Amino acid sequence: MRSNQELHYRPEDYQYSVGWSEEDQAYIGRVAEFPSLAAHGDSQAQALEEINEVVRAVLEDLIEEGEAIPEPFSKRSYSGKLNVRMPEAMHRRLAIEAAEQHVSLNQWINTKLALPASLAEVCK
Repeated sequence: MRSNQELHYRPEDYQYSVGWSEEDQAYIGRVAEFPSLAAHGDSQAQALEEINEVVRAVLEDLIEEGEAIPEPFSKRSYSGKLNVRMPEAMHRRLAIEAAEQHVSLNQWINTKLALPASLAEVCK
């Protein structure tokens, strides 16, 4: 088995989530950068440990095969800029809402994106 230093990315660099699966009656660990991978556990900690080991094995296999390794979200750079296409009517509605709130359109969209979905409905 290769050491962490030999791996281009470490398993710990990736974005994990763990949730309960009623269907499986177990906790399921997943990793965002490898959507097809999952691992079961009797506890959240065990599921996280299991998916971490699966990722370690997959990384080693990818290296051995000379395959591309997904870049972890933690290592990616983000500019903070995002171009979004939307229908003209939505653009107009958002511009009106921003004007009514006395903020820029950019600030209004950021505010709406930061709200939980239930509160975003109230801000329509």
